[in-house]
Amino acid sequence: MANITFSSPVMAKDVTVYAVAGDRGTILAVAKSHHIPIPFDCQDGECGSCLVQVEHFNPKAKAAVALTEKEKEVLRQLGKITKEEIVEAEVNDVPPRYRLACQCFVRNEDILVKFEGDKTKPQRMAVTPAAAHYKGGMEINTLPDFFSYAAKVEEDAALHYDSLAKAMADAGNTPVAKLFAQLAEFSRMHLAEVKSRAGNIDLGKNVPPDYAWPDHATPERAAVWASDTTLTRLGALKAALQGERRGYEFYRAVEATTKSPEVAAAAKEFVNEEAEHVRILEAWITQEEWSLKHAAKAAENA
Repeated sequence: MANITFSSPVMAKDVTVYAVAGDRGTILAVAKSHHIPIPFDCQDGECGSCLVQVEHFNPKAKAAVALTEKEKEVLRQLGKITKEEIVEAEVNDVPPRYRLACQCFVRNEDILVKFEGDKTKPQRMAVTPAAAHYKGGMEINTLPDFFSYAAKVEEDAALHYDSLAKAMADAGNTPVAKLFAQLAEFSRMHLAEVKSRAGNIDLGKNVPPDYAWPDHATPERAAVWASDTTLTRLGALKAALQGERRGYEFYRAVEATTKSPEVAAAAKEFVNEEAEHVRILEAWITQEEWSLKHAAKAAENA
């Protein structure tokens, strides 16, 4: 069970509620179910309305911080997270002071949640740093072009993971070969979804050439070091995560820079999906790190 204490100038007194970790979802979901007046608007981590400050009562309970790319970006734009806090969250699982209530999941620990009530207003987030990175030659203003780029991203990712899987298999690295083969299959599923959404659009007429992409490579290609045949499963997952994050940034940049409302709407759907892919890989990495840590402890005690 988790004790969550809510504190705000708009409340007559602090309120403590009980929540089962995982069962009640996010801090915002718990607040809504107990009529705690945390402001919110989009509920999708994009407007910054549900900004809260979270204090952890038990430092030893802090682990596996699920800080998504979307949440990091909004916190950056609100000036509520530093580079050092991001590193601490990603490397040492130390949560930052501020979170978005709609993105922060309840865990089995006691926390204090502070918020400012009506002082926190919904707002339109600015163009992301990712847009600045990808905008050169990448402004996409028609649906045929957008779906062609999206198809190229997923097709290239599938082929790349296939080649990595073969290289790992040839080197006898079976666990990582299976992982890359699984990721290749996921990319093919995403490609099928792109083609389904494109409908009658002929994607073959709008395939972007290699030179149109930054670094002459599509965003979701795993890092070059992923071809190291001695790579561990954990290393492979981290390489894949880098690719998924670049894919997320690419679609986020399209949404931010396009002049077409239709393209922006389509890109937003892909932003949400890529954010989910990032969360899945982050969860896999957390599980793998946990397994390795406990396996090492078991070996020490044997």
